[in-house]
Amino acid sequence: MRKIIVLAAAATLASATVAGAQQQPKPAAPSAQPAAPAIQSVNIVDFSELPQATQTQVNQVIAKRGDAALQKLRSSIDATPQLKSALEAKGLTSAQVVAASMTTNGALTLVTKKAS
Repeated sequence: MRKIIVLAAAATLASATVAGAQQQPKPAAPSAQPAAPAIQSVNIVDFSELPQATQTQVNQVIAKRGDAALQKLRSSIDATPQLKSALEAKGLTSAQVVAASMTTNGALTLVTKKAS
């Protein structure tokens, strides 16, 4: 009788182990916001050098964005040595940046505007 109980218990334990091994692990939940690509290159363009159509687009973005967003952008630039030094190399500061755009391959374009 004991042998039957031990065999039954062993069989139950074995089948539970096999069933657990067959379960697929749950994939991690995707993040709500994809990670920004790392900056691979920095292009600095003066607003006046942009084609007219692009100037119109940049002006629309500037009009929709508030001063707080612009200050956040400039603070981020100042906190990133690579960007700060790229601007300084052209004799510019973050205070002259009016817009920024980044491609998926890491090319960052800073649009600057000289004070009028």
